This record gives sequence, C-alpha cells and structure tokens, in this order.
Amino acid sequence: MDSPDSIIRKHAIRNAHEYGEANPGKVVGKVVNELPGAKKDMKALMGKIAAICKEVNALPRGELEKEFAKLPEKERKEEKSEIEIPDAVPGKVVVRFPPEPNGYPHIGHAKAFALSWTIARKYNGKAILRWDDTNPEAEKPEFVDAIRNGIKWLGLDWDDEKYCSDYMPEMYRLCEKLLWEGNAYACSCTQDEIGKGREMKERCACGSRTPQESLDEWKKMLNGATPEGGATVRLRGDMESLNTVMRDPTLFRIMEAPHYRQGLKYRAWPTYDFQGAVMDSLLGITHPIRSKEYELRDELYSFLLERLGMRVPKMISISRLSIRNAPLSKRLLRPLVEEGKVMGWDDPRLPTLEGLRRRGIVPDAIRKFVLSFGISKVESEPGWDKLLAENRKILDPIAPHYFFVPNPARVRIEGGKKKKLREMECRGEVWISGQDASGLEEGETIRLKDLYNVKVGKTGDTIEASYAGDEVGSGKKLQWVSEKLECEVLRPGNLVLDSGEFNPSSLTIDAGYCEKSIHSLKEGDMVQFERYGFCRLDSRKPLRFVYSC
Repeated sequence: MDSPDSIIRKHAIRNAHEYGEANPGKVVGKVVNELPGAKKDMKALMGKIAAICKEVNALPRGELEKEFAKLPEKERKEEKSEIEIPDAVPGKVVVRFPPEPNGYPHIGHAKAFALSWTIARKYNGKAILRWDDTNPEAEKPEFVDAIRNGIKWLGLDWDDEKYCSDYMPEMYRLCEKLLWEGNAYACSCTQDEIGKGREMKERCACGSRTPQESLDEWKKMLNGATPEGGATVRLRGDMESLNTVMRDPTLFRIMEAPHYRQGLKYRAWPTYDFQGAVMDSLLGITHPIRSKEYELRDELYSFLLERLGMRVPKMISISRLSIRNAPLSKRLLRPLVEEGKVMGWDDPRLPTLEGLRRRGIVPDAIRKFVLSFGISKVESEPGWDKLLAENRKILDPIAPHYFFVPNPARVRIEGGKKKKLREMECRGEVWISGQDASGLEEGETIRLKDLYNVKVGKTGDTIEASYAGDEVGSGKKLQWVSEKLECEVLRPGNLVLDSGEFNPSSLTIDAGYCEKSIHSLKEGDMVQFERYGFCRLDSRKPLRFVYSC
C-alpha cells in the first residue's frame, strides 16, 4: 500500500496538472477518501498536505508534467462532472440566457450561458436567448451585438430569441390585473419615503387606494400626466415580513429615456422582479438559472406569479462566479475603460470575453473552466490558474514553436559554423535572453538549442564565446535568434490589488527579438515561444504579441 505522503503527492500532482497549481483544499477530500483514518487528526493532515502542495507548486512545469506522466493511467484521467437538475423531463426542458444588453459580456456570463446550453442539450430541450431589455437608460445595440457574438464565439447557440421589450403590452395587462384585484397599488411616495416605510414595516397611505384609484394613477403614468419619479406601482406584499424583499416591492417605474428598440413608445417600465418572473412563465421556462445572490428574491418570484395565477418554474440557484483580483461587475469595469486606465473592453487584463479572446484564451478552455463549477451553490473565488491550465492543455499539442529572446544580449561566436534553422541563419553572432545571459559563467559550455555548443569566454555587454562541438550534452539549452527582428509581448497581470483598487502595474511589456519565420503568421494566431509561454499575435505593425499562459 502506498504511504500517506505518496498518496498526498499523487493527488497534489494531479491537481496541479489540471488547475495550474495544487490547492490543499481540493486535495484533502481526495486524500480522505483514500485514507479515511487520516480524519482523526485533520490539523496534522492539513499541515502535511499544505507542505507537499508547496513542494509540488515549486516544480518547473516540465518536471510537473514528467511526474504526472508517471501516474497510473486511471489516476491521470480527468473527472467528469455530470450536471443533473431536479424534475427534468427529457424533451420538455426549456432554459434561457437572460442577458441585459447594458455592457460587454464577461466570463460570469459565460458560466450562465454554458450551463443553460449544456442542460438544454443534455435533456434534448430548448434554449432561449432572452434579452432583458427593460431599462432604456443603459441598453444599446452595440451591447446586443457584443453579447450575441460572444455566445457564438464560445461555441454555443440558441433555439429561439426573444426581447422582453416586445412583451410590454402583455406586461401592462398583467400589471392592470394586479391593480384591479387589489394585489398591487399605485404609489406617489418618494424613494426616501418608500425606504423609510419599508424600514419601519409600515405601508404608506397610497396602499389604501381602491383598485380604481390605482388604475387611474396607472393611466397617468402611461399617458405622461405623471412625471418621471412621480409614481410607481408596488406589489401588495407583507410589510411585516422578515424578508425585506417582500415589503411591497416596486414593480413598475417611469423612465423617460428613449429605448434603443422601442423609442418613446413606452414610459412605464417593469423592474427586474416583475419582468424576470413574468417572462420566465410566459416563455415556458422550466428551469431558470440565477445566482444565489437573488435567493431572497425567490420568495417574491413565486409570490408574484401565484398572485397572477401563472405557472411557477423550478428555480435553480448557483454560486456567482468570482475571480480573484478581477472584478466582473460592469459598475467596476466601466470606469476603467472610460477613464483610459485600460485599452478598451478587449484589454487582455479584463475578464470580458473580448479581453479573454485577445489574450488567446480559447473557447474550449473557458467552457471547461466555467462548467467545472457545476450547479453548486458553494462560493469560491479562484484565480486565473485553473483557466490558464485548461488553455495550456489545449494549446500544447497544436501551437507551433518559435524562439523569442526578451531583453536580448549579444553572443559573438568564434569558429562557429554557418548553419540554418528554419529561416534563421547563424553566421557567428546570435542573441540570447538577458536573463539567460546574466546567469552565464566564464568557461562553461552551453547548448544553443537545435544549433551547436559554445564555450563561454568573456561575459559583459557582448558575450564572447567559441564553437564547442555538435554533440548534445546535459548542460544549459538556450533559445537564440540570429537576426534582430524586434517585437514586444504584453503580459497581463492582476487587474486590481487585494484592496480592490486598480493595479497600475497590471500590464508589463517584454521587448526583444524573435525569429524571422514569425512573418508567416496571421493576426490572432497562437504560438509557443519556447521556455517562455503561449502567446497570441496581436498586431503585425508594430509586431506585438499578448502573453496567454
């Protein structure tokens, strides 16, 4: 039987291979499953796991892959997480993607899109792309196009497409039903007054209006007699409820801004609480998915539909995707774009789909990453490591290899043979990376990869060396280039600091030389710069790459 240390190391190696680094919290469950007796002293076990994970995370990537390859085949297989939903009838499941077109899509949207699409396909159901476009102040056709393109880029699709703003007459009819039956009322209070009343658990005087009086006020909201901010429609909930959401929430308010599709046709617009529930029921959605931050509103969701006599779908709550040091809120991202702190919505530091695409993160990696969280409600805040590990696994067998030397240093070779590699021809002078150059010592022999060996003589601004044979040895193997084709690599880092403030050092630039054969690439192509990483060709003039993983 394997020792406890070897079992821990096995799971740490596997976890690091799959997610970029070994996470003790992920490893402990696997270890306990294999060694149930270890639970007797969890403190000691966690200490041992943390120490071994630290050792594994310190391994160079190549060494990690060698250790992973030594594991038995059954240990190397990835775990497949099946997504199961309650009360799902094959062929009858209907889900929706409900984006509001008020910004560019990000990886959080990708999770919702991918989960809904996967559920629809698994159960031979239907996926509806539903535009929650009932806030005319924030929505634009530009964002509709960006979201639609983002979904397609992820390799997802939809079976039907609906705009909530097209259902305004039906939503007006349902609002009037609530008013007429006394389940809602028109309220003329200010937002401050409404807030104070909800805090004190006291319904305002407007709540005593008769159904006809409320309907008369509603008509004024529709015909322009009441100004913006002058009235709302509120659901008659429960002002005594411990769930503050149920204390007569607002269902409709006046918004004068022109709508990007409807123009000035409507001026009373539903809130998300009304529109979301009603549209799910109207469109036959069986299993709506939304993040658990809305769980307190689930009571309101059901209450409203029951008052309207409408079908109540089976809500699925999931954890909201959060990425460490990368805010997903448009409220936080928009100022960074508008203030010029980033290059735009496609800045490779951003968690937007445009930013991830520019960084060279492929759709398959994003889908695997977001689906790995399943429909769990367990909160987590992973870094980018897991996504980058998925990306690396996909790119490794397909990305062509090239040489790139950042911060280049010149090497002059005495007696070097004229030799050609791809389009690089060595005539006794090459450039190596500044980092490699700084570690050289006089008298040592190094291998210029795929070329020949040289013996280091004098070091300094220019390294003097001499030809030392062709036989491949066990010494250092260094990348090199023979021509000074200048290029730069943008290296994205954490967008924000742990404090939540913008990180001014979140983008660095590695300038250097790359081999001439790079000219055969097209913008958007992925390459592997050996001993450096995977990069995407961002621009040909100037020659610029973005570091991916």
